[in-house]
Amino acid sequence: MVEGHDTVVAAAARAVELRNAEGAIRPEFVDEVAAAIDAADAGRLRDLVGDLHEADSGDLIEALEPDHRVRLVTLMGTDFDFTALTEVDAAVREEILEELPPETVAEGVRELDSDDAVRILEDLPKEEQAEILDQLPVSERVALARSLEYPEASAGRRMQDEFIAIPPDWTVGHAIDYLHETRELPERFYELYVVDSDQRLLGAVSLDRLLRSRRTAPIAELIDDDLRRVKATDDQEEVARLFERYNLLAAPVVDESERLVGVITFDDIVDVIEEEAEEDIKALGGVARAEQLSDTVLTIARGRFNWLLVNLGTAFLAASVLKLFSGELEKMVALAVLAPIVASQGGNAATQTMTVAVRAMATRELSHANAWRVIIREMTVGLLNGLAFAVITGVIAYTWFNVPDLGIVMGLAMICNLTAAAVAGILIPIVLARLNADPAISSSVFVTTVTDVVGFFSFLGIATLWFGLR
Repeated sequence: MVEGHDTVVAAAARAVELRNAEGAIRPEFVDEVAAAIDAADAGRLRDLVGDLHEADSGDLIEALEPDHRVRLVTLMGTDFDFTALTEVDAAVREEILEELPPETVAEGVRELDSDDAVRILEDLPKEEQAEILDQLPVSERVALARSLEYPEASAGRRMQDEFIAIPPDWTVGHAIDYLHETRELPERFYELYVVDSDQRLLGAVSLDRLLRSRRTAPIAELIDDDLRRVKATDDQEEVARLFERYNLLAAPVVDESERLVGVITFDDIVDVIEEEAEEDIKALGGVARAEQLSDTVLTIARGRFNWLLVNLGTAFLAASVLKLFSGELEKMVALAVLAPIVASQGGNAATQTMTVAVRAMATRELSHANAWRVIIREMTVGLLNGLAFAVITGVIAYTWFNVPDLGIVMGLAMICNLTAAAVAGILIPIVLARLNADPAISSSVFVTTVTDVVGFFSFLGIATLWFGLR
């Protein structure tokens, strides 16, 4: 008992030493591992990283220099847990897999759950996938090949094909004996799936209900036929929304003929939610969804260039508005000083509205049913903020330049631009979505253009009329 306790304490101490106060892998630990790799000391390497959780191993791999990563896998041999490769950036994973022999990858993949194996193989070129699959036994090869044929980001790619299926004519005692006697069961499971002779899903029996029932009770009487199931071709984001809506722990996956082909569990869905949120954040900044921190400089620059080029064009459009009022700007320097403030404030307000709108559309909270109500609400918010900032900026402009009329012009322009910003921030994502364009990626450039153009035009236009009339 004492020995077991000491082992737990030692493992906990190592976990504390592994990461610093910020939660990152300690540089000293990375240096120790790198030194063991350089010395080709496999024994020391196993002592250092052999018992790490796959998430810690993944962070360690990313912290190592590129030339150390493959050598780490090679030196660890069969002790390396390939699950760690599901915890690293796709670019790092591909880099490692390309350097390893197909038979090494195949041996590592065999030890994984099918969903993790698919995660590792799916980004590789078809030729490399085929080389690795050829090293596997026929049954495992067929199962993985089938999962890889499902669309990218689908339930079929996320599911694992390890599940427990039983016929409806069994009793509870028969099912419990089956669980006791069968050696190869999924590592974790929450329910047993009931299927007919053609493997079509009839329903499920939860473990708690199974264990609370008498042994002679027929399985058919315990079936929950109101089961939330997903199609293998369903988008993973839709599946994640189903889990969130109904608080699911697991969901069976069926093919077009309603035959049970796999199961998705909540730990897979957590990864999906994290990935989708990360992609949305990147897209809002005009960054490619696939961009990774480990990508090369050239890859990142190429991915960001297109939207920067579009933004440059829209910036010239906004500048052309300033050119229209070049005469007024020459007469009153204050206009040149204050115009960017109006445009900037509108841009920030529009970004707030756009962020809320895009996220609401992604989670299906914003729909045809409530679109107009949300549009009117955002327009009202923009108007109220416009009135508030009209007073603030008007007073500042008057105090700064000692021109009372300039404060009035500033205030009117602020009302116009913040109201327009709110409308643009909500309408542009909706219109882009109707045109089947990704609103997360496309909205920011167009929204910024609207607020710049309206900001400059309203401020300088009102100033021209106001000072021209007085």
